[in-house]
Amino acid sequence: MSQSMNRATLRTKFGQPSWRISNATVEAFVTQTGGQVGPITFRLGRETIQPYAVAPWAEERALKSLPWMLKVLRGDFFCLPFGGNSTPFRGELHPPHGETANNPWRCECLTESTAHLSLQTKTRAGRVDKYVSLADNHTAVYQRHIISGMKGPMNLGHHAMVRFPEAPGSGNISTSRFLRGEVAPRPLEDPALGGYSCLKSGAGFRSLRKVPRLDGGWTDLTTYPSRRGYEDLVMLVSDPGLPFAWTAVTFPKQGYVWFALKDPRVLRQTIFWFSNGGRHYPPWNGRHVNVLGLEEVTSYFHYGLAESAAKNSLARLGFPTCHRLARRTPLVVNYIMAVAPVPKGFDCVARVTPANGGRAVKLSSRNGRSMLTTVDLDFLSSDRKGRLGNQE
Repeated sequence: MSQSMNRATLRTKFGQPSWRISNATVEAFVTQTGGQVGPITFRLGRETIQPYAVAPWAEERALKSLPWMLKVLRGDFFCLPFGGNSTPFRGELHPPHGETANNPWRCECLTESTAHLSLQTKTRAGRVDKYVSLADNHTAVYQRHIISGMKGPMNLGHHAMVRFPEAPGSGNISTSRFLRGEVAPRPLEDPALGGYSCLKSGAGFRSLRKVPRLDGGWTDLTTYPSRRGYEDLVMLVSDPGLPFAWTAVTFPKQGYVWFALKDPRVLRQTIFWFSNGGRHYPPWNGRHVNVLGLEEVTSYFHYGLAESAAKNSLARLGFPTCHRLARRTPLVVNYIMAVAPVPKGFDCVARVTPANGGRAVKLSSRNGRSMLTTVDLDFLSSDRKGRLGNQE
């Protein structure tokens, strides 16, 4: 596609030139800079839902020193490598969350319901192809990233951010079975710099319902918003023995559930970033509130490539935190984000099971209610151009 055609299809959305895809049930925008997917509007009958966060500074004149990832910050974006990346790895110094989250993408093909973008990376030479697709009668967004031409260790992941209603505890959080839970091993924020956290660094836990706090107490991470004035981050190690893994947030009062599906052998961990007004330095300035990052990754927390490629505490326990890329064998990363209406009284997702031969899933609640929603589960394992990749 020529550069003029590439520009002709762009629309400005929340300050960023973006490509639009839509059908009868979903409208989504993909930014040219960073390939960030958002805002996204889902149509559930007569209701419209916009569950994803957009940074409050999106249309402000941002500080020049900010990485583009933060200037654009919205929805979901693909990180390669995932994390801050402040430590060089074998001479590579990647920007925060990688070139994929910061650099301009090229539009290879744009149809009504699919955007195919590409990015030639420079810090580690290679190519990433991004496909963002919608399906008729599905309230879901399907993403596929194909990484080619690269060699060596690489961590990666998706960075979805859901915005919660203001009322405390308005959303109920749940996940598929996980093998280990841990608070980030180093303090996420420094009070001397205007940032505050409340969870105990490095603390392990077996349930999201009981996670250690700095003050010696415990907190329940299954309901949110909570802990106003703090920023915290925890990681769960997904069970690779599951056919697929899921993360869900149920909003009983609003009558819907947000959920994400992944292959836990490709995206091996889930990071929860609780962002509730704990950062008082620019551009956050205490106003980024009621946002939960639900980040499906293969990574050692949010630190970056060097830390993820090292023999870190998770790797020593046998939990891979990197993929090993091969130049001639692309790695394919598939990911599904969806919403669905829930019946009255549906409290929290307890199970997600295949239905209708993989053309739908059944969501079951803790209190015994259930419902079906159309989702293409086969997408998680389809169109793989090569092996999953060796893992470190």
